[in-house]
Amino acid sequence: MKKYSINELRELYLSFFESKEHLRLPSFSLVPKNDKSLLLINSGMAPLKPYFTGQEIPPSKRVTTCQKCIRTGDIENIGYTARHGTFFEMLGNFSFGDYFKKEAITWSWEFLTMTLGLDKDRLYPSVYQDDNEAYDLWHEYIGIPSERIFKFGKKDNFWEHGEGPCGPCSEIYYDRGEKYGCKKPDCTVGCDCDRFIEVWNNVFTQFSNDGKGNYTELKQKNIDTGMGLERLGVVCQDVESIFEVDTNKDLMDEISIVTRHIYKDDSKDDISLRIIADHIKSCTFMISDGIMPSNEGRGYVLRRLLRRAVRHGRLLGVNKSFMSDLAKVVIKLNKEHYTELIDKKDFILNILNTEENKFNQTIDQGLEILNTYIDDLKKSNVKTLSGENCFKLYDTYGFPLDLTKEILMENNYKIDEDKFNELMNNQKNTARNARKITNYMGADETIFNKLDNKIVSEFIGYDKLEALGNIKAIISNNNIVEKINEQDEAIIITDKTPFYPTMGGQTGDIGKIVVGNSEFEVYDTFKILNVKIGHLGKVVKGSFKVSDDVKMCVDENTRHKISINHTATHLLQAALRKVLGNHVEQAGSSVESNKLRFDFTSFEAMTKEQKNEVEEIVNDIISQNIVLKKQEMPLEEAKKLGAMALFGEKYSDVVRTVKINNFSFELCGGTHIENTGEIRLFKILSEQGISSGVRRIEAITSNEVIKYYKELENKLNSICTILKTNEVDVINKVENVLEENKKLKNKNSQSKNSGIIDKVNDIKAVNISDLDVIVEKFENIESDSLKNLIDSLKDKYKNYFIVVFSINNSMCNIISAMSDFAIEKGFSAGSIIKETSKILSGNGGGKNKFAEGMGKDIDKIDTIMKKIIEDVKAI
Repeated sequence: MKKYSINELRELYLSFFESKEHLRLPSFSLVPKNDKSLLLINSGMAPLKPYFTGQEIPPSKRVTTCQKCIRTGDIENIGYTARHGTFFEMLGNFSFGDYFKKEAITWSWEFLTMTLGLDKDRLYPSVYQDDNEAYDLWHEYIGIPSERIFKFGKKDNFWEHGEGPCGPCSEIYYDRGEKYGCKKPDCTVGCDCDRFIEVWNNVFTQFSNDGKGNYTELKQKNIDTGMGLERLGVVCQDVESIFEVDTNKDLMDEISIVTRHIYKDDSKDDISLRIIADHIKSCTFMISDGIMPSNEGRGYVLRRLLRRAVRHGRLLGVNKSFMSDLAKVVIKLNKEHYTELIDKKDFILNILNTEENKFNQTIDQGLEILNTYIDDLKKSNVKTLSGENCFKLYDTYGFPLDLTKEILMENNYKIDEDKFNELMNNQKNTARNARKITNYMGADETIFNKLDNKIVSEFIGYDKLEALGNIKAIISNNNIVEKINEQDEAIIITDKTPFYPTMGGQTGDIGKIVVGNSEFEVYDTFKILNVKIGHLGKVVKGSFKVSDDVKMCVDENTRHKISINHTATHLLQAALRKVLGNHVEQAGSSVESNKLRFDFTSFEAMTKEQKNEVEEIVNDIISQNIVLKKQEMPLEEAKKLGAMALFGEKYSDVVRTVKINNFSFELCGGTHIENTGEIRLFKILSEQGISSGVRRIEAITSNEVIKYYKELENKLNSICTILKTNEVDVINKVENVLEENKKLKNKNSQSKNSGIIDKVNDIKAVNISDLDVIVEKFENIESDSLKNLIDSLKDKYKNYFIVVFSINNSMCNIISAMSDFAIEKGFSAGSIIKETSKILSGNGGGKNKFAEGMGKDIDKIDTIMKKIIEDVKAI
């Protein structure tokens, strides 16, 4: 048997099934599309679910893929075993109502024995215990002796997931030999040891489960085959684990160089080496699909994997940034099949560097504090770290809970996770599931699944705003109905439509649908299950029914404004790349009739000069009246010509492109104007960060810019009236007023400061554990004076811990200041103020060194002051 490389195995498999008339599809993104049941793509069939359920018509009845996948359910086991991994590639061949068991079994045997040359005597099929058809195919048609065919029950050989399609499985196991076995005399297929490894799984989807255990035959029977590429590599290369197949071994060798630890020299070090190898691969592929580090959803998965790898690098003695260097190796090893890795290389490396450096800033302090907690646990002989301390590590120092858990587990300790979760819930900032079900007039996505999958809507509105269409379905009150009457709110689905649906950031068209004297006002247009277009609105007069031929009219003025803003986003992106660099990628957008929003990848706030330069570039292109070139072409041709694609988006073989001279060239299915002059003007309103590595620009165009400057002019006139001056002299007048105000404030401050000095002399700090603790309450001291008081106290005491309250008109100002020494002991001014102001029914916050807040329940102040002193004494 030839020892095929991973890249060779992938190509052999896909080519084999192409020879069996399968359509080869590229791997789908790791980000699920229109599937809110999944956080990340975790199997080869996951992106193809709409074809299996009948929601969409597949591009071919036979499909083959090599799908990149991420599974995080076993993340705690990654590294601790040699077979668990978060990232893997799944080979698959799929049939949608075409071939079935005979072909699937025959081709799996042919590929393994003839194409790869695996020893037939080492291959053992298994079948579901009641699947006589599959058994007979293996025994009588393929010729496998009965003693080498294993029958298993539902747990092992029947695939189902509650209600819906399901069916028996037939797996193929490979005997790796006694050296991988457990040495037990009864060791055979199904044993937990590593001798018999599953290399193929044929799923025969032939039944429908009603959810109550009743099974009926499906009219359309499907094949879903899954085979782990890395696992197949283990067999073909005769290595011990997935970490030793050729591509992973090359990565492990590089990690050994970086860490100066050789794999298999030390079992404890091996855990860290495997974790780093697996996680850098996952991180690289996730970022290439547009996933950004964050504190929720798939972004949190990415952040968790990256931080876990960095921490294990620390355990191996790596005290510098290293993840981006390893990502270069991942890209080099996988670039031939996954070309997006090369396209996004600079972006991937920038994200990894930024996130790793951010984490390095917090990890040392967090580890130091956690180690003191562990020492305290050892002294007190307690096995569980309190939820309060876990929460303080997370909330104050940004130290991840999963990292706390892992480090404690390594030291044989646990955490009070219930208490931690309670504190998180109380803070009301743990809503990490942002995947909400879209709701249109009470119609949720479950009703869409009941629509006839043969209904397909064709968009014909690029060059026409009026067209004829035929009503194919109506949804009203969360029901599929045949007819709607006056005042009914509904969704109308037609076979053809000039209405552009909300997509790619562009908001959906509005307008009206008419038949005879009946009129339906369209509020919004949106896509349903990728292939249908829904028109959301209300019957203004008359009635509509399924099969009506209708006239569809898009609101021309609104469409034109939207198209202006959409073209402006293309100009904006090109200008940003020119000013900031090619690391800029679109990370989201919103194109409406009166404004546009553009999210982009960048790591620093734009300067005023950069924003001005971007505006000037865009307005210069607008003034040139450049005619847009919009055309369809093959995807590969568009890429070769340099067309920019939307990050993580999946495109069809033929794409629509929009080109503006040599300035901007993008793949885009949205609507656009004819020439740049129609935009007239462009103005940036704001630029701000919205998450790690992602910034947002909000802007306006055309008449909205004129309105904006008109409003500024009106405000300027009002200021001139108030100051009794004119537009020419207004700046001098404002400066004079500010100078007079400053003199008055200084005079007032001097008067008040004489009293502050007396108060400072009266205050005596209490020394607790070498801390100079000051917790005081005053009356009728304003915020500025309170800050002056604290500044004086900071000058007087070195290791200060200060919390002061000032009651003014039934309200209380609170200010806290912490020395570096106090922070080292685990205190944070921001946390104290946040907690204290909340008890006083107010709000506040800040950083570790300084924070301020306010509250209204002033009768609780004395109790809070006592509690603060007790907390200090408890440290």
